[in-house]
Amino acid sequence: MITVSNLEVQFGKRVLFKDVNLKFTQGNCYGIIGANGAGKSTFLKVLSGEIDPSRGNVSFGSGERLSVLNQDHFQHDECTVLNTVLMGHSVLWNIIQKKEELYAKEDFTEQDGLKAGELEEQFAELDGWNAESDAAILLSGLGIKENLHYELLKDLNAKDKVRVLLAQALFGKPDNLLLDEPTNDLDVNTIMWLENYLANYENTVLVVSHDRHFLDSVSTHTLDIDHSDINLYAGNYSFWYESSQLAARQQAQQNKKAEEKKKELQEFIQRFSANVAKSKQTTSRKKMIEKLNIEQIKPSMRKYPGIIFSMEREPGTKILAVDGLSKTINGEKLFSNVSFAVEKGDKICFLSKEPRAVSALLEILAGEDTPDQGIVEWGITIKKAFLPINNADYFNTDLNITDWLSQFSNDTSEPYLRGYLGKMLFSGEEIYKKASVLSGGEKMRCMISRMMIEEANTLILDSPTNHLDLESIQAFNNSLTSYKGNVLMTSHDHEFINTVVNRIIEITPNGMIDKYIDYDEYIVDEKVQESLAKLYGNTK
Repeated sequence: MITVSNLEVQFGKRVLFKDVNLKFTQGNCYGIIGANGAGKSTFLKVLSGEIDPSRGNVSFGSGERLSVLNQDHFQHDECTVLNTVLMGHSVLWNIIQKKEELYAKEDFTEQDGLKAGELEEQFAELDGWNAESDAAILLSGLGIKENLHYELLKDLNAKDKVRVLLAQALFGKPDNLLLDEPTNDLDVNTIMWLENYLANYENTVLVVSHDRHFLDSVSTHTLDIDHSDINLYAGNYSFWYESSQLAARQQAQQNKKAEEKKKELQEFIQRFSANVAKSKQTTSRKKMIEKLNIEQIKPSMRKYPGIIFSMEREPGTKILAVDGLSKTINGEKLFSNVSFAVEKGDKICFLSKEPRAVSALLEILAGEDTPDQGIVEWGITIKKAFLPINNADYFNTDLNITDWLSQFSNDTSEPYLRGYLGKMLFSGEEIYKKASVLSGGEKMRCMISRMMIEEANTLILDSPTNHLDLESIQAFNNSLTSYKGNVLMTSHDHEFINTVVNRIIEITPNGMIDKYIDYDEYIVDEKVQESLAKLYGNTK
């Protein structure tokens, strides 16, 4: 249990949040949401003691242990993988170290024997005899193979390091667990493992994530950081979002009778609860939504960008034909003999275990690169707009963002450009900000403005949710769902893929799989997974 009393955090004149009084209890998982810069990670650092609050305090239940996902990927470089995980339980690790020091003494005394006996007793009480096997099980669940367990952490690649540090945070089932973006660099199977692990976790969890599907799968509550305030709501992210949108619509309908509003809210709660009951979500387990008081449902103060993709012209019947594409970079074969045709209305997600492969393919389709072999033929009616994964080259300029956007528009008048920037939440003097000093999220919002102005009928998107906050991701997602043109994309966002695309193409160095199927079905389809194992297995 974590208790927050009269908490305030202020940096200079900026108040992140103030007068925060909350209690986080055992058996619940709290998903923390908020715009970029709202203070999500700072809040976790205050809870962990890494940052002192300006006012107020944080307390834990008596004797309870706190564990935090370590963001320093180099701290344990000289330690073995298994020992790094064991260090996650600091009390147990301290006992292990003291035992080793005692038994290593050449002049082992009777007093040392008594001390060793005490340590052995404490070791047994903490289930120390099973510690290494428990750590190994965690590592295996997170995709770290047994042959790596005794390697030094510095010898692992960056993605495997993330998995080891996550195992460290989970080890020993701490009473209170703080996770900041735990799904970063995890593949879909590892994320599914983590979702199931946390869904059955019996202690207190607070998690920051931009992955809506992950938040929906693990959260029993939503903690919303907004406008210097922190509000706690029952239910996961989707329930919070949909209920706040409903409340906002009701607020706009001033003439609607109170009884009608109450009935509509009650029907919404019942409908959402029925949907949740069919899933693995922890909100079903806790039945929090069914117990929700409808007075708790309030419209969000959050601003969502206005992402609207219109088409200059309708696409014709021929969209795209790809035949025999191959690509090798620095002697490594990324894909070979890739062939497919895009039909009108297709929204395709390209997947690969090698991210460079899908990026290379999308760059070829966008005309930004050429294949080693093969043909790309676009229909004569097609107008493309491309969102690359790396947009740095677009912003190497001294132009302000209004002049920057004018490069991509036939209408260069400031009111016209201001309208598009305003839709992406640039207001006031922000429209004169230098393009070269923008944050990652601001650059992405500028790139989306550029795409909207182009009025393309085919969108090519490489990891479109990168650097975006949940509000921008939600707006982008909603826009692509209703978009009438074609979408060719890759993404790590489960919900984004599942709600936008109607077709999955996975490319490997030895072939490809092409399925008209939704993402949830694709990742559990046994025949698909068997085929992928063969295609990827041939590369080993």
